[in-house]
Formats: sequence, C-alpha cells, structure tokens
Amino acid sequence: VQLQASGGGLVQAGDSLRLSCAASGDTLSTYAMGWFRQAPGKAREFVAAITWSAGTTYYADSMKGRFTISRDDANNTVYLQMNTVAPDDTAVYSCAARSETSWTARYFYAASYMYWGQGTLVTVSS
Repeated sequence: VQLQASGGGLVQAGDSLRLSCAASGDTLSTYAMGWFRQAPGKAREFVAAITWSAGTTYYADSMKGRFTISRDDANNTVYLQMNTVAPDDTAVYSCAARSETSWTARYFYAASYMYWGQGTLVTVSS
C-alpha cells in the first residue's frame, strides 16, 4: 500500500483545513486508515482512524468535535477535516494503514500500522 498525504500549509488560528491521504496498491476494503501527528520536540500522537469497510471512526479525546475523518471510496482517499485549529495543532501530520482488527485499541497505536505516507506540515499561527 502506498500512501500520499497532502493539504498541509500555513493557516491562522480558528481556520479550517482539510488533509488528504491518497491510497493505492492494494484492495483497501480490509484496511483501517489512521492519522497521526508529531509536533516539534514531542512524541507522535494518534489523531483519528477509520475502517475502510464500515467507515467506523475513532478519535483521540482531544480531537473529538474539532476533527473529522472520512473516506472517499471512489478515489481511495481518506480525509482529515480540521476545524477551529489552534497553534497547538502545529505538527507534521502523517497517514498510515493497517489491516482491520477486532482489537480496536490497536488503531490508537502508531506501532501497529504497517504502511506510512510521508507527512504533511500544518503550521497554525496565532
């Protein structure tokens, strides 16, 4: 599976931004897709995940209500809609893929993902 993330850039606090992750290379119906971010000097953290088959979504508690993950079956693309961004959202955002699992806690851990795209930098100015 190859992943290509895009959509990052410089935005102001309070703005909205949508990141895209285009996937290719395998049948995605058995995969889950995740977004992670890593701010300067901080550890990578889970943002959101979605199962390709049912569209079930998972969010980090701190992202609920502001970020929305979705998928476009026709274009094999996963989106991360970011609303009301704040300077603390400044980070490199990366998308990742792994096989779906009934052990859903695994979706929250970067180490469980097999495929990664390059990151896209989001910078939020105050």
